[in-house]
Amino acid sequence: MENGVMIQYFEWNLPADKKHWKRLADDAEHLKDIGINAVWIPPATKGTSDLDVGYGAYDLYDLGEFDQKGTVATKYGTKEELITAIEALHEREISVYLDAVMNHKAGADETERFMVQEVDPNDRNKAISDPYEIEGWTKFNFDGRNNKYSDFKWHWYHFNGTDYNNINQKTAIYKMTGDGKNWDQGVDDENGNYDYLMFANIDYERGDVVEEMKRWGVWVANELNLDGFRLDAIKHINNNFIEEFLKEVRKVRGEDFYAVGEYWKGDLGSIVEYLDNVNYQADLFDVPLHFNFFTASKNGSAYDLREVFNNSLVINKKLFSVTFVDNHDSQWGSSLESQIDSWFKPLAYALILLIADGYPCIFYGDYYGVGGKESPHRWVIEKLLYARKNYAYGEQINYFDDPNLIGMVRKGNEDHPGSGLVMLLSNHTEGTKKINIGKEHAGEVWYEITENIKDEIHIDDNGEAEFKVNAGKAAVWVKKQ
Repeated sequence: MENGVMIQYFEWNLPADKKHWKRLADDAEHLKDIGINAVWIPPATKGTSDLDVGYGAYDLYDLGEFDQKGTVATKYGTKEELITAIEALHEREISVYLDAVMNHKAGADETERFMVQEVDPNDRNKAISDPYEIEGWTKFNFDGRNNKYSDFKWHWYHFNGTDYNNINQKTAIYKMTGDGKNWDQGVDDENGNYDYLMFANIDYERGDVVEEMKRWGVWVANELNLDGFRLDAIKHINNNFIEEFLKEVRKVRGEDFYAVGEYWKGDLGSIVEYLDNVNYQADLFDVPLHFNFFTASKNGSAYDLREVFNNSLVINKKLFSVTFVDNHDSQWGSSLESQIDSWFKPLAYALILLIADGYPCIFYGDYYGVGGKESPHRWVIEKLLYARKNYAYGEQINYFDDPNLIGMVRKGNEDHPGSGLVMLLSNHTEGTKKINIGKEHAGEVWYEITENIKDEIHIDDNGEAEFKVNAGKAAVWVKKQ
């Protein structure tokens, strides 16, 4: 889709009132109006309780339909309400991507005994104990669902690691032992092998596990009429499985079924290697670009803005980059906290929304607010979304010639009359740039769309003008209609 925009429609602190799917349905028209083309919804499957954000995945076949873990509805509502919300979005031609949590399972129904070795958390290939028996939470019966949709039951042998021994209440990283038991390959090599993340870790070396998870993927995509997946924690999951999983779902849902993976690492080389390993079956979030924004926001005027795209996915693999500013993983209080300072967020959103490349993702917390507190950035995000929808077309020319004041021109095109824009960003003092936008714009009057600057600019006979930006701000100039 041309100039598509995704929104992550949740943050950690949403109220556990079981009304989120209703809010989403009611918001569908508004999302369409502001230029959103796709919604990434939170994990919709039953978690460990009705307070679970969804990453404590219990039963993937329970979408808020069965009385399990003390509740029928999930934190967000019932399955029926979810389907209603998806239908409301589809009626407005907005795609829906489900957050798929496939690395681990949590909230087991019973304990089982099995043999393990403790491993060094900093080198999971290094055993720090002899094999011994523990009692772990690994038996999943799903009695409340009573075999509807799937009769697969999970036992200890479907996992390769866990983190809690019920015998002595000890927490550690326990690698299961026995024939065929090892960490999965095709995962990130941090900590020796980063297969294990949390809870009971799914063993993707087992054929029955692989087939069950592929069956679930096809089922949930059909059941909810999904348009794509956001794949959680993929650097901890066997990359061969991810490739197989997506191919299986696309056999049923079509080749345009979308996927974006969360590979949380700032190292471009590792991310590109992952794309190679899954044969480019999924896009990836541009985590290196996020960390550039984070550094820029912390360093202020000491940061060289000319380097803001250095080693980013959007520059090196632009067709596979989902650009973002912040998300639930980076927001304050999360395990991967790296939240962009507030002053820099308008600059970062201007960059991801107005450049020619990448698939930008807006964060719920940045647009609607966090913990019930309204966001101060909503107004500027709306202005930038409007600029993207109406003006951000055509050839891009960068004016990255000053460490504290950079510019960019979108030339516009014939398919969008009146399109084209000039963007300036400053991380220090106010300033100007003389920019030629073409003689075809001679005599036009341009204004600054974010309203930080009230003066209008007249384009001279040569197609040039002196464009201005305020200190520490973004300025987006467009033709006055």
